[in-house]
Amino acid sequence: MIDVVLYFQVHQPYRLRPWLPKDRITRTDYFDHGLDRLVLDRVVERCYLPMNRLLLEAIDRSDGEFRCAFSLSGTVLQQLRDWAPQALDSFVALADTGNVEFLCETSHHSLAAVADADEFVAQVGIQRDVVEDLFGTPTTFRNTELILDNTICAAVEGLGFEAMLGEGVDRLLGWRSPQVPYRPKGCRRLKLLLRSYSLSDDISFRFSNRQWPSFPLFADTYAGWLHAAPPPAQFLGLFMDYETFGEHQAAATGIFEFMRHLPEQVLQEPGFRFRTPAQVAAEREAAFELDVPTPVSWADAERDLGAWLGNPMQQAAQQAIYALRADVLATGDAGLIAAWRKLTTSDHVYYAGTPRHGDGEVHAYFSPHRSPHAAFVALMTALDDLRQKVERRRRARQQGQPQQQQKQQQPTRGAARAASNQETIRQ
Repeated sequence: MIDVVLYFQVHQPYRLRPWLPKDRITRTDYFDHGLDRLVLDRVVERCYLPMNRLLLEAIDRSDGEFRCAFSLSGTVLQQLRDWAPQALDSFVALADTGNVEFLCETSHHSLAAVADADEFVAQVGIQRDVVEDLFGTPTTFRNTELILDNTICAAVEGLGFEAMLGEGVDRLLGWRSPQVPYRPKGCRRLKLLLRSYSLSDDISFRFSNRQWPSFPLFADTYAGWLHAAPPPAQFLGLFMDYETFGEHQAAATGIFEFMRHLPEQVLQEPGFRFRTPAQVAAEREAAFELDVPTPVSWADAERDLGAWLGNPMQQAAQQAIYALRADVLATGDAGLIAAWRKLTTSDHVYYAGTPRHGDGEVHAYFSPHRSPHAAFVALMTALDDLRQKVERRRRARQQGQPQQQQKQQQPTRGAARAASNQETIRQ
């Protein structure tokens, strides 16, 4: 029996306004909420609502044999709460079927796992609470853009998760298959489920490419490719952005019809079934130990951290973001902390990337800025403003300490007088 594991990543960032150093920023609202809502409304209409209906129908038509999994970033969950509650309800409806697993991740789709271990734990805790409240207790973890290494896997296991998703990177696997569970080196319990990137990208990237030899792709053809998976395949990890459906691949490409027919085509072969990551982890043993000494991801051709930290601008911005953490948290100001955490979202440094060829086109497609340099300037301007606000708060707190001590002394003298009066009354 081979398990087909469909996993969808759902994420929308809070995008920065095009700030310049000369701009005066009076509040901590660094983000273009008009643009954010415009994008969210578009993907809700084109993707989230129609695709969620399609998946509900697939579960019903298959008598519960169809299953899949999601991970929704904390930032998209907040946007759905604020601007599209009907779409959030449709995700909850999927969870209520019992056939859809919702994973945990960092609350702000951040790079905290490679930048600050304490912040990573904090953001995972925040996200776990939200996911548990909406969808049920998560037992599977996926890090931002599937970033992982041995250290990150050990941290995830330490947080109590049973399984983690990753990319089937050829340089790590060598002759081994991405279609069996692995045990990350140094872990005792955590199971690692890897993405079959070629099969996944056939849907997410190549589906509408008229130059692709397999265009147009039909559900029966694709199901045949799955059915032809060679030994020792135990599961097929089909992991992709949810916005693939209706947004990156428009409805006119036939992507919805493809997905409408795919479950029944897969299930026509008795040796295949749909499973969630948690089910695969519970039902199958790890086949091998996998050593991941340096971080890998599913982004760009190199599948490393280059998409976010590939040039000096990105590295400087990343360092500046996390250098602020201790001072921001020390303020205890919820508004400053919330603003800083939104700045940890990995998209901001991603937009400052300068990869070549096709990867560069992908970066530009997602970026709201006119250039990588403009993205860097906007981010550093916002960080500099936040730094100044944090410093002013620190100084105000220091200046207020002597006054606070004096105020504390006055009640003490008043309390002494009150005690004296009470003694006089008793006498």
